[in-house]
Amino acid sequence: MLFEENLGTHLSLDETSISNGELYTVLTNKAGKGGKGSLVSLVEGTKSCDISNVFNKISFAKRKEVLEVTLDFSSSMEIAARSSFPNARLTTDRFHVQQLVCEALQQMRITLRWKAIQEENEDVKQAKKNNKHYKEKIYTNGDTKKQLLARSRYLLFKPENQWTVRQRQRAVILFQEFPELNEAYKLTMCFRNVYQSSKTKEQAKQRLTAWYEQVNEKKFDSFMTVAEYLKSHEETILNYFPERNTNASAESFNAKLKGFRALVRGVRDTKFFLFRVAKLYG
Repeated sequence: MLFEENLGTHLSLDETSISNGELYTVLTNKAGKGGKGSLVSLVEGTKSCDISNVFNKISFAKRKEVLEVTLDFSSSMEIAARSSFPNARLTTDRFHVQQLVCEALQQMRITLRWKAIQEENEDVKQAKKNNKHYKEKIYTNGDTKKQLLARSRYLLFKPENQWTVRQRQRAVILFQEFPELNEAYKLTMCFRNVYQSSKTKEQAKQRLTAWYEQVNEKKFDSFMTVAEYLKSHEETILNYFPERNTNASAESFNAKLKGFRALVRGVRDTKFFLFRVAKLYG
């Protein structure tokens, strides 16, 4: 589907699932605010050539007027956006970038949890071998080691000043038992501060460079991988800072599509569903 009349200067590009996990690429106009006139295009699949073929049906004069396209880390969408909107600034969504760094921290937590489970299995075997009853260590907050790691998932996403009393108690024990998680948590919060405190691309560039240096000092594998990945996308990441636009409008539009899909109790006839979407948002 293509609605050339809905094209604006600031666009959002994302993917969504309509039925049975089949992905569609959605281009929306930020000025539409998720209502009538928001939908610019909806393309079946995520191949860059298919996306570009549809977008290029819009007149070149109009496509040149597009100033910015926000998107996630999808390379196919980036290729399509660059070829279809030559004058547009491509901006990687802030929340996808932060999520990637948070996932590096969570990967460390999960690895330590599996290690704790493995250690417990070995201790149980040894206790049985010695005809003894295995008694697991319980911390002052009532958690065992594997429970401590499992229940710390949400507190690691949040800044320290947003922890509840119980989360603060758990964090103290967690960081005492696993100091490497404490260092990784500090790296994550430091990265978040890049977005919160930087006002210009130059400031953000300097703080990102300093963050890369901290990651190199700590030598955490998951963070080293993320740092290299961010370096390769640094141009589009830094494009966030002039106007601080995110892909939230696209995520909101996708949520509306999912809500509409749930309202009609699933999609049996895809063509009819897309027809109704076109009437609502086209």
